[in-house]
Amino acid sequence: MTPHFSLAELTASATAQRQGLDNTPTPEALQRLALTAAMLERVRAHLGVPLIVTSGYRSRAVNAAVGGVTSSDHAIGAAADIVAPQFGMPYAVAKALAPHVNPLGIGQIIYESVGGKHWVHLSTRTPDKPVNRVITVSGKSTLVGIQEV
Repeated sequence: MTPHFSLAELTASATAQRQGLDNTPTPEALQRLALTAAMLERVRAHLGVPLIVTSGYRSRAVNAAVGGVTSSDHAIGAAADIVAPQFGMPYAVAKALAPHVNPLGIGQIIYESVGGKHWVHLSTRTPDKPVNRVITVSGKSTLVGIQEV
């Protein structure tokens, strides 16, 4: 899709493989994935280090199997969860990206902390409410901005 992000990487799913679920993107999702890959390229260039995509596109069945919300941007090809170990912990990555959402073409950034795991969710879709554009999700709590949790 781009020099550093392949379709295989953006659609890889251990859950789909384990449960025998189809994770082939729809034509519409494939178009959105191209935009997501381009945004990830800008983020990679900005940070100056490789990104690891831990979750990209999820078919509706895969999204349900992993416990994703029904309105997930992953299910339409508009989101990827990433880590960048060479840059730092996900909190540092989120803090570094938050001031640059507009020039990087990030619609939404979420620093997520769930069950002791941390990652950065990046979406090309901008939420309806501007307050939801840069947030932290920790368990069932949602906080405005990138917060250390």
